[in-house]
Amino acid sequence: MTDPASAPNQGDEGAPDAWVSFEPAVLEALDGIRAGDEVILLTWLDRARRDILRVHPRGDVSRPQQGVFSTRSPHRPNPIGLHRVEIASIEGGRVRVRNLEALNGTPIVDVKPVLSSDISER
Repeated sequence: MTDPASAPNQGDEGAPDAWVSFEPAVLEALDGIRAGDEVILLTWLDRARRDILRVHPRGDVSRPQQGVFSTRSPHRPNPIGLHRVEIASIEGGRVRVRNLEALNGTPIVDVKPVLSSDISER
């Protein structure tokens, strides 16, 4: 996605599959991640504003403003994105994911597994 205005608010609201690219120096860190896994992508929302502290939830002006920490707004003092995605496929240093609501070129900060109720699995 390249246009913030047409991007869904949440990944499960129509986000297309997306390719996430990793630098060669960190490819070994992908070992153990498989198609079908759910992971949390942490991103740096580099185009978000950092001076906004209150927003109308989901951009709906009919709703009263709230502090950004109680919303999923990308505009916040530290614009860290948290995205629960499903791994669709892995091809070398590229990982295709489902339900990522981030713009093309958004930096990936980290990848974490979604833990099952049985924490001993990871």
